This record gives sequence, structure tokens and C-alpha cells, in this order.
Amino acid sequence: MEKRNVPKLRFKGFEDEWKKQNLNNIVERVVRKNKDSISNRPLTISAQYGLVDQEEFFNKIVASKNLEGYYLLNNGDFAYNKSYSNGYPFGAIKRLDRYENGAVSTLYICFKNRANTDSDFLVQYFETSRWHKEVSGIAVEGARNHGLLNISVLDFFETIHRIPSLEEQTKIANFLSNIDNVIEEQEGKVKDLEQYKKGMMQKIFKQEVRFRDENGGEYPEWEEKKLENIIINRKKGDIANYSNKGNILLTNEYLEKKIIKEILVSNEIDVFSNHILILWDGSQAGKVYTGLKGVLGSTFVSIELNKFNDNYFVYQYLNMKKHLIQEVWREGSGVPHVAKDFLNKFKLKLPGLEEQTKIANFLSNIDNIIEEEKKKLEDLKLWKKGLLQQMFV
Repeated sequence: MEKRNVPKLRFKGFEDEWKKQNLNNIVERVVRKNKDSISNRPLTISAQYGLVDQEEFFNKIVASKNLEGYYLLNNGDFAYNKSYSNGYPFGAIKRLDRYENGAVSTLYICFKNRANTDSDFLVQYFETSRWHKEVSGIAVEGARNHGLLNISVLDFFETIHRIPSLEEQTKIANFLSNIDNVIEEQEGKVKDLEQYKKGMMQKIFKQEVRFRDENGGEYPEWEEKKLENIIINRKKGDIANYSNKGNILLTNEYLEKKIIKEILVSNEIDVFSNHILILWDGSQAGKVYTGLKGVLGSTFVSIELNKFNDNYFVYQYLNMKKHLIQEVWREGSGVPHVAKDFLNKFKLKLPGLEEQTKIANFLSNIDNIIEEEKKKLEDLKLWKKGLLQQMFV
């Protein structure tokens, strides 16, 4: 029985097969040059944010000073960046939505939708992997130059895509756009909570906001102490003995969720939930973690505090001072690392244990709320990802 070109999940009232179309039948190539520097905004493609201003994304401009040789994109035009990245093995195709216009490198393949195609439908379609098979067939094997796929422009526009009627395109696009709006609202909620926490931390650690004891009285003044004076144990990560079974190795990649699979080692567990981990080596050296159990990775130092200080309070304090640590207490011309005397010389302003605990509980509650909202956001994104897999051919 011949397989019909229809999606698994479909709106009622649509029965026709999706038609096979050359890309050049549904889009029109854009090759207009940025003559007379109509736009002075060089764009880059971000997998997360789409087409964005280079200065906004990189905090600097990496394009040529003269943008007249670049393509000029207008709002609603698409650009294909053939560089592969995490989650985008065949590059990313994004539409310009944030600005009226912008300039992109001629390495990008640019186009706009034809009248028979809904632009919003294309936005959603290019977020799926349905077009990857066609592109993989025209990419010159082994010809990746600095992550750039070798794809001819003519071949790209000859790729075959399965497209429904304009009416069904619009129905799909509207439905998925509504989900995008819900996701955007949830992202805003998470961002607002994170900003609220950041603001409260600044006020608390500057002592602009003070907690009171159970009788409504004021706590004693905060005292300045060296970090070394509140530490009872410190340890640098050792060489790992990899194994098929054993204990989880705590590496930066694992903690940042850059790798999903746990790395197991035969080493004894030496990190517990009351320890604070400081990333000692690498580009993010100075970052801190807590609440973990496992084997200390070789790029970390763990510290255990005395009984007069709250672990979570000190973790939050160091976390807030992360940028200061990274700017002042890092050294090394190659791979940066935290300075050897950091633990001995770094100073903190600390309240008494009771006030520390109150502050820690307050911030922990905010963290829990943020994690709940992040989980909702992740669930929404996974739901949409599942819909994309089922609503396209």
C-alpha cells in the first residue's frame, strides 16, 4: 500500500495529500544588495533568537565595516545559515522579525515566500527536521569548512518539500503561533522571577533589606570574614577512574546539562549536598554549585563550612559575586583558573547563623518557584516539539 503524503496529526476538514513542490515554487530568492548602506545593522542567525543584530548578540560587530556588499533583508525575509550547530545539524533557517531591515553575509542563502505560501507556515516548517533529508542529499560529503555545509544555491532551491493548501498552511501556522505566544509568556514569567531574585539578593547583601528575629528584634551587625576562616574542609578534584558502573562524576559539562548521559567512575563519593563546589579551571572558572552528591571532577574545588555558617547562604553570596570572582580572582593566559590564594584572601560580609538561615530559606523558596516555572516552560517546548513532528510531512 502506497504511503500517503499526509501528517499524523491534522485539522478536521482537510483530506487532500500534501503536494511535492520544489522550494523555488514556494519561495523566491532574495539577492538585493545593501547599496548605499540602506541598513547599517549587520545580522547574525541565532538558533534561539533568530536573526539578531550582531552588536546585540556578540556585544560587538564582527562584520566588515562596509556593508554594501552584503544582502539587504527586509522584515519578513528568510535567511539560511549553512553552519551546523547544536540542535541544527543542517544549519538554521530564520525569518527577520525583530527589525525593519538588516544586512547579512552573502554566505547566507536568502529568500521570501511566494503568494501561494504562508510565511508563518514556513517559520514553523523550518523548525522541523522534515527538510533535512533533502538538504543532506545535496550537501557535498566531507566538505564541511569550519562547520559550514557545502551546498550549492541552485541545488538548495531544487530541493523537494511537501506542502498543503494555503488554507491548511494558515490553520497550522495560526495554531502553532498561538503556542509560541504561550511559550513567550512563560519565558517572560521565568525572566521576571529571575530579575526579582537578583534584585532581592542585591538588597539583602547590601543590607538594604534586613530580616528580624522571631520577637521582631534586629539581628546583630554583619561581620567581615575571610573565606578560609569559615571552611573546615577543602578538596581539589582528582583523576577519575572510569567504569561501567559506580558513582556519578561531577563535571562542568554534566552540571550545565551539556551532556545527558552520566559518566560513572569507581572513585569513592566525596561530594555531598552540604558542600559548595567552585569551578576552578576553564572558561567559566569562578562559577559555584551546591546540593550535589557524587565524585568531584578534576576542574573543581569543593569546600565544607563550619557549623556556624549556612551552606546555602554562602553559596548564594558567592553566586552573586561570580562576576567579581571572574574579573578579579582569575588568572592564566591560556585556560583561565581561579587564583591559588582565593580561598585564603577572599572576604565576605556575614550575618549570624540564624539570619543566614532565614535569608537562605527565603532565597531557596524563590529558587524552587523559578525551577517550577522553568519546568512548565520546558514542558511547553517539548509539547510543541512533539506537535512539529506530527503536523508536517
